[in-house]
Amino acid sequence: MVQSLRGMNDIFSPENQKFEYFIYHASRIAKNFGFEYFESPILEQTDLFKRSVGESSDIIGKEMYQFIDKGNNDVCLRPEGTAGVVRAFIQKKLDKAGGVQKLFYHGPMFRYERPQKGRLREFHQFGCESFGQSSVYEDASIILMIKTILDFFKIDYTLKLNTLGCPSCMPPYKQNLVNFVEAKNDLICQDCKRRISLNPIRVLDCKNPNCQNEYKNAPKLLDNLCQSCDDDFKQLQDILIQNNVKFEIDNNLVRGLDYYTKTAFEFVSNNLGAQNAIAGGGRYDRLVEFLDGKATPAIGFAIGIERFIELFELPKSTKENYYFGALDEESIPTIFQLANKKRADKQVFIEYKNRSLKAHLKNADKQNAKFCIIIGEDERKNGTIWFKDLETKEEKIIPFSDL
Repeated sequence: MVQSLRGMNDIFSPENQKFEYFIYHASRIAKNFGFEYFESPILEQTDLFKRSVGESSDIIGKEMYQFIDKGNNDVCLRPEGTAGVVRAFIQKKLDKAGGVQKLFYHGPMFRYERPQKGRLREFHQFGCESFGQSSVYEDASIILMIKTILDFFKIDYTLKLNTLGCPSCMPPYKQNLVNFVEAKNDLICQDCKRRISLNPIRVLDCKNPNCQNEYKNAPKLLDNLCQSCDDDFKQLQDILIQNNVKFEIDNNLVRGLDYYTKTAFEFVSNNLGAQNAIAGGGRYDRLVEFLDGKATPAIGFAIGIERFIELFELPKSTKENYYFGALDEESIPTIFQLANKKRADKQVFIEYKNRSLKAHLKNADKQNAKFCIIIGEDERKNGTIWFKDLETKEEKIIPFSDL
């Protein structure tokens, strides 16, 4: 028997119902904040992610689903969403048009990593990207949007906040950090030794307990910010406080991708295990320029859908769906015709085999229907249907026209 690949799951009920419910309401909230739906290809040129995500990232170093296609192109399945949105933003010349562009998306991402609870090789993200706004108020707005989503689903979370500086204050800080880490070269893991030459601040994100212990006294970027970055970060905190958003400052929060600058944030669940990050993002003002576009300020985030749906229960169903069945063979065409008219505004299931009333009621219950519509010989001749509300147990005979 052919089975699904390791780390790639089918989505059946009840998860599919949660997926639909989450995407509907997250999209609704994103639209309320001025975002519009966008979709990019799942397959992209590998170079897009090497230039954006960064060579120091584990995604590039270990986790890409990368191959040469039949046209001899080096391609990969997208491991994250932001780079594809930025590529499209530049390709459509929106960077030259100026103004503000706000896009949201959802779909599958792919990373070849060890599958575990909360981490799959094919996983789904919901994300938003905002271009053209340099104001720290946009940073606050993005964080407030995520908070609105989390509050709607009644998720218990902690917001962690940091700043990654800018081209003025980051280089001298990196050199201070390199000097600190190189002095501990014999005590750190191989990944950190690789990162120190590619993107030193990524060592702070290392999950190795020994490394984390060695970095306790590492220089802090917050102590090395330029005046502009320091002012922006303080203003962001003030805005969040004024809007009743609780947060914690996390000096080691650098996110997993190389393109972030200034604001970085992560929402972590208080009800998950080790894989507890449910939403995260930050500002990436230089990424459009890195990918050959016109310099454009930008900020975005992504939510891991599989982890997120573990944290909420669907509300009690308010069913409005219909079950249609026939008691004899001759009534099936009539049932089919009436049911298809009803499909214009309601969810309908049609049973194509004639069954007994008892069998139809049992089947309607399996289909989780609210209303059961039955036609037999008498109903067909009289132009009526037998109607039952399966929740209130009310039964009645009504004419076709009343349906």
